[in-house]
Amino acid sequence: MHESDPVEGPLVGEDDEVGYRGVTACHAVGISYRQLDYWARTTLVVPSIRDASGSGTQRLYSFRDLVVLKVVKRLLDAGVSLQNIRKAIDTLRSRGVDDLAGITLISDGTTVYECRSPEEVVDLLQGGQGVFGIAIGGAFKEIQGSLSNLPSEPAAGPQPVGSATPAEPVAGDELAARRARRRAG
Repeated sequence: MHESDPVEGPLVGEDDEVGYRGVTACHAVGISYRQLDYWARTTLVVPSIRDASGSGTQRLYSFRDLVVLKVVKRLLDAGVSLQNIRKAIDTLRSRGVDDLAGITLISDGTTVYECRSPEEVVDLLQGGQGVFGIAIGGAFKEIQGSLSNLPSEPAAGPQPVGSATPAEPVAGDELAARRARRRAG
């Protein structure tokens, strides 16, 4: 599964009756126990099955917790600072998003965005400000549909009188004329 794929329905390996200890979570996600412990103590990713409650108790993470841990690690690997990751997750939680594993996050290496749909992306670091995305595939299909009833002409063929070729500058284009003179002499 790619991190930008939406999560729908039950996940493979997900079971409400099963929990994963910290060491197992670290191996599954590819982080150190120190990172895991720090993220739990600072409430970045708190285990949803059982948190540590004193000496001798062990945290127990759900499968969905592991998914969120993996997303945090991937954002770190992409160069996003832990401070920005924390801010993005806090923004989601302040909006009432409890199931962080059920959302799609994208990043440019600095900012973290929530992708709500192919057209709507929200900048989580700017207080949930909306930005827009352009789905190239959608634009491609729109243009195909628009062109289906419009005339076209062959790309190779006679050029209209007065058209400029790369060798001859357009009248009034002083910079192009200078370049042409430099090339010639």
